Amino acid sequence: MTSIRHFPATHPLPDWRNFGVMLRVLLGINVLAALAALVQAPDLAGWAGHYIELAAVVQPLLLIGLGLLSLLRDVLWRLPLRFGQACVLALAGGIAAALFFYATSLGLADGGSAWRAVLLAMAATALLLVYFDLRSRAFSPVLSEARLAALNARIRPHFLFNSLNAVLSLIRARPQQAEEALESLSDLFRAAMRDPGELVSLADEIALGKQYLELENLRLGERLAVDWKIGAISLDLPIPPLMLQPLLENAVYHGIEPSPEGGTVRISIEQRGQELLISVANPTVGQVHHAAGNQIAVANIRERLALYYDLEARLEIETGDNFYEVRIVLPCQRRKSTPAR
Repeated sequence: MTSIRHFPATHPLPDWRNFGVMLRVLLGINVLAALAALVQAPDLAGWAGHYIELAAVVQPLLLIGLGLLSLLRDVLWRLPLRFGQACVLALAGGIAAALFFYATSLGLADGGSAWRAVLLAMAATALLLVYFDLRSRAFSPVLSEARLAALNARIRPHFLFNSLNAVLSLIRARPQQAEEALESLSDLFRAAMRDPGELVSLADEIALGKQYLELENLRLGERLAVDWKIGAISLDLPIPPLMLQPLLENAVYHGIEPSPEGGTVRISIEQRGQELLISVANPTVGQVHHAAGNQIAVANIRERLALYYDLEARLEIETGDNFYEVRIVLPCQRRKSTPAR
């Protein structure tokens, strides 16, 4: 099985193309604008008007700045840290000055000084850089790997215990199949013990899921049916390990095992634009109990997605009278992996 390292040494400057970073910048600057409007307004009734006026000035600066920083991200990352930060500050000040003179030429600027606009823009940018620097230290690769290791350690015991039970149930009745199952189980052990700071290929994650379902099929027989739907997608795409298998385990344990008739676990993997969609659906017998039993694995995966991708990935759940479905949405563009900040 191949793996792709996820936590190399990283640059403390933010990833300006990350959706989470963009959202934090937009929220941070707008909060500062709201506070400035509150200070300037003569009373609370006039606060909204002042904020709208400030927002009309701030939003173009924000959008242009984020666009340029996204384009220049790789260049800035190659620079020494302090020089890179100075370039970001200079860029913010330069855009502020350009917008000020443009507004003045159109007669839109109501007095004021270009230097004031430049200093305010650079001060707000400096505050954001300090915030992202502190956040980068709090979510350093070492701490992220330690957190991922703890999350993986939580999910392994259920996975390995259930797989071993499936093999033990075959030893007396079907020793030949038990021997084959043990060989599959060794692959599952290796996958479970993989370094949590590594990404794996989509092909490896699918192969792991199929091996697990084959073990469960030996135990459940015809009660377990599986429907795989894999779209036209590159199987070399890197994804975090143990994303699919815990969902398959929950689908079998909470959806198939309680039903005397069994049922079908449906797995769908497809690409839509720049997103990879992984869906696992199963029938339900006791919906309330089923949903409660799934919360540990779902919460685990959701937290690992946040560590790997910040806000660029999400986990969605859909429930009905007779079904339970979990969908994972990941960014599937190939890129140098860096911890989300």
